[in-house]
Amino acid sequence: MSLLMAATRSLLYLFPRTTRSEESVRREMAKRGPEAAPFPRGLHRVAVVTETTVEGQRVVRITPRRGATGAHLIWTCGGAYVYPALRTHWALLARLVRASGVTVTVPLYGLAPEHDVDDAVRLLDAVHDGLRDEGADVVHLGGDSAGGALALAQAMRHRDTGRPAASSVLLVSPWLDATLSDPEVPWLADLDPMLGRGGLVVAGAWWAGDRDRRDPLVSPLFGDLAGLPPVFTYQGDRDLFVADAKELARRLARVDGRGELRVYRGAFHVFVGAPWTREARRATALLAGVLRGRP
Repeated sequence: MSLLMAATRSLLYLFPRTTRSEESVRREMAKRGPEAAPFPRGLHRVAVVTETTVEGQRVVRITPRRGATGAHLIWTCGGAYVYPALRTHWALLARLVRASGVTVTVPLYGLAPEHDVDDAVRLLDAVHDGLRDEGADVVHLGGDSAGGALALAQAMRHRDTGRPAASSVLLVSPWLDATLSDPEVPWLADLDPMLGRGGLVVAGAWWAGDRDRRDPLVSPLFGDLAGLPPVFTYQGDRDLFVADAKELARRLARVDGRGELRVYRGAFHVFVGAPWTREARRATALLAGVLRGRP
């Protein structure tokens, strides 16, 4: 573990955990704006950013200014299904575009409790199908935290509906089980400087809507993992979700799934968003390698 990782994690303990309880989630939601964070200047330096509307939701396209490979990545941002995309999301995607030449499409799905997973499924189906209709042959799926669950659920849905398989699925600190029922979760909650179980369970229930929280579209850990594209997971060990990431790797191995899990010692939730740390830079380089077709 690098000193900068340790120092950053220590600083995070000074901030309140917005997902500690239902009350804390509602309090934070009351302050949220209606839109994702503005694009940082660094994003415009490396890419042309355009927007469309699909199924009533904003969809952002990030196209490299130089070195575009023709590969595409559909990225779903995290935020416990209740918080919009952050500046750190755009900054991470700018680094991936610069390092890999991939064109990124970001569907900004509607947030809970006003929206649920079925709304997101309609949006993601339309975005994926539209991209394929444009002639995109190499399409990766990816996401962080709650967005990671959506990316893996998309891969399952594409398999089950006969859509073309993605080239890979890229998961950063994915939230794979909305029930957070793994017995290690209470112990991990004491180590995680960012996440709290109580608020996440409530947000997961809002997101499930009329579905069971163990439905694979909500909690893809409980779905059929056979026949998926390679799944690459990047995870910190000071993260409430690390037990489920390890369980995903075990379950994929049982069905001869392809891909890998990399766990970074001392790293926190979505640590890839902290590029001043050695761990984040290494993980970003690995993500870019997959997107270039050289995992």
